[in-house]
Amino acid sequence: MPEAFVDLHTHSLASDGTDSPADLVRKAAALGLSALALTDHDTLAGLAQAAAEAEKAGPEFVPGVEIAVKYGAGELHLLGLFVNPNSPGLTSALAEIRAGREGRNRAILDKLKTLGLPLTMEEVRALAGGQTVGRPHIALAMLGRGYVRSWREAFDRYLGAGRAAFVPRELPTPAAGIELIRNEGAIAVLAHPFLSPAMSAPGLDELLSRLRSDGLQALEAWHSAHNSEKIRICRDLARKHGLLASGGSDYHGRNKKDAPLGGGEERVPYAVLEALKNFSAKSGQGG
Repeated sequence: MPEAFVDLHTHSLASDGTDSPADLVRKAAALGLSALALTDHDTLAGLAQAAAEAEKAGPEFVPGVEIAVKYGAGELHLLGLFVNPNSPGLTSALAEIRAGREGRNRAILDKLKTLGLPLTMEEVRALAGGQTVGRPHIALAMLGRGYVRSWREAFDRYLGAGRAAFVPRELPTPAAGIELIRNEGAIAVLAHPFLSPAMSAPGLDELLSRLRSDGLQALEAWHSAHNSEKIRICRDLARKHGLLASGGSDYHGRNKKDAPLGGGEERVPYAVLEALKNFSAKSGQGG
């Protein structure tokens, strides 16, 4: 019997992906994935549609969300796996986070205007198609205007941390973000730790020690930005700190072409999801 694989980190049109939630599930089914998590940024809006399609198309569906938290001068990203799609508390908290994004978006557009790169909020929203508007949509608008040659160039020159049009967000602390996820019965996962080129194995070791004391439960070991060595480091550190391992592609469709659905050569085995589900059943988290 062939080995089963899963993808526990994907994005749809509800945030900054380019596939509808239903199309995303259909693509996962066509690839033969056994399970899929939808983890849109700061919104639960796509979960109902994805779950309904999964009932027809076949992949086991894991409802999720991704939020950012403040860490030093930058930010970390947390996944919540097995969220309640109908949670009024989480829905309200995410609405507040999106409101903060809105103010940041306008401040970024003001900076771009002073740099001679004017954009309107209307054209940015038109590219979003969902509830969560952010820097990826601003990058697409810049590309559409011919200000940059690629989505990546927009971040490298203007929108990334420390660049000319960067504006930091008002974000919750890691402890508050983890608490928000866990209070909703979900599993709190640190996402893509090596997405930042500045992250080292010793640095991640120290970070996990802090986040574990804040209640972190899992670490995303498999990710499109992680090679086999980084996956090994993450799995070793997860074991050291008593964390579960998770993994996913961070698929965004056309907005992130180097993150194919289901992962590349390093795919996530179904046993990873089994361990997460077993933890949920024993601890009362998730499910």
